[in-house]
Amino acid sequence: MTLGVIIGNRNFFPDSLVEKARTEIIDVFAKLNLKPILLETTDSKLGGVETFKDAQKCAELFKKHREEISGVLVLLPNFGDEKGVADTLKLSELNVPVLIQAYPDELSKMNVVNRRDSWCGKISVCNNLYQYGIKYSLTSQHVSLPSSAEFQKDLIDFVAVCRVVKGLKSVRIGAIGARPGAFNTVRYSEKILQRNGITVTTFDLSEILGRANKLTADDAKVKQHIESINAYASKGKTPNEAMLQIAKLDVVLKEIMEENALDATAIQCWTSLQQNYGCNVCTSMSIMSENMLPSACEVDVTGTLSMYAMQLASGSPSALVDWNNNYADDENKCVLFHCGNWAKSFLPDIQISNAPILGTSVGVENTYGALDGRTPAMPLTYGRISTDDPKGIIKVYIGEGELTNDPLNTFGNRAVAQIPDLQGLMKYVCRNGFEHHVVMNASKTASILEEALGNYMGWEVYAHA
Repeated sequence: MTLGVIIGNRNFFPDSLVEKARTEIIDVFAKLNLKPILLETTDSKLGGVETFKDAQKCAELFKKHREEISGVLVLLPNFGDEKGVADTLKLSELNVPVLIQAYPDELSKMNVVNRRDSWCGKISVCNNLYQYGIKYSLTSQHVSLPSSAEFQKDLIDFVAVCRVVKGLKSVRIGAIGARPGAFNTVRYSEKILQRNGITVTTFDLSEILGRANKLTADDAKVKQHIESINAYASKGKTPNEAMLQIAKLDVVLKEIMEENALDATAIQCWTSLQQNYGCNVCTSMSIMSENMLPSACEVDVTGTLSMYAMQLASGSPSALVDWNNNYADDENKCVLFHCGNWAKSFLPDIQISNAPILGTSVGVENTYGALDGRTPAMPLTYGRISTDDPKGIIKVYIGEGELTNDPLNTFGNRAVAQIPDLQGLMKYVCRNGFEHHVVMNASKTASILEEALGNYMGWEVYAHA
């Protein structure tokens, strides 16, 4: 990850503070494996930004690296020049997240030679950015040293915010097949998504199945995919004929994603697939999600968008789940469930199986490819992105909890979630017309998502606590 760095300076404060800050932040970036883009000490006084001319130089430097830079860090080793910082960001036209840091003063060094006044300067810089209409993020403590654990966590979280914002502004999602007729709940607005930089490319399911049916067991790529599927999950009692169908479909889905540069997919997983092709696509979806190419069932485009956002925030796979059942009489626990397409990261006992519920209408023999497995205890971030057509907005809810090892005797992909004030959350979900699908991620990244989606994407975000 590459970040631009602006070191603010003001001429009646000690220059030595700027010089030391530049050295410190370069060391911190090296430690965290980040690449800084910042002025050289020969470009301006000690590499700081103070005058309008400094701002012009720094902005031109940032423009040269605009394809690399995902965010900007503003360092204030002293009060800093509020206009210099704001002008740099305005002139560079990067439109990326900005983190404002300020150094703390030491009580024993409050004389003219050593005092910083960065506490005050940070407020002035933020005031100017607000006037300019530039969005920015704050550190958890108003002032903190770059060498501190607190700041370095802030910086790591900020990098994740940058990753989410950059990823969502250019994501390409494949909608494969028509939305199942009985699922109005997964309706969405392509136009609202496109206004936010999110492109949806649609595909007729018959084209996908037609390409798959032209493949044979003798094709080298089909053999290769059968081998990779067997290496991914135990086939259990799945017949060889079903494994062949799963592999052929997997070949075509991979080709479609590569041909169209797709980052994620939402697939018509039932019932046309079972009736006209004879298997479930869950295994392929699981493999894609595990490989950070999230895939959601029932053509839930905003569901897979939610998976992608959480994946960007955490760096780990996401899973689309149903808010499915109460857990006995525990008001803060519920059962999360799906037929079986969760990423392998959630299913240590993963096995290819069938879908008993779906099988009651299309025949169990046509549902092989669904996965069976139980998710053990792990951290939980949950949430949902949705387009609200009547309001013309994108809205979100997010929160954190835990996945538990509580007993759960059922089939499919399953987990038990414990969430504070779960009843209040369910009221919010129902009153605001959210879908029955939610996304889970094994992380604690709700604050990162709130910052990225609310502050920078400008979406309506409810953070449940």
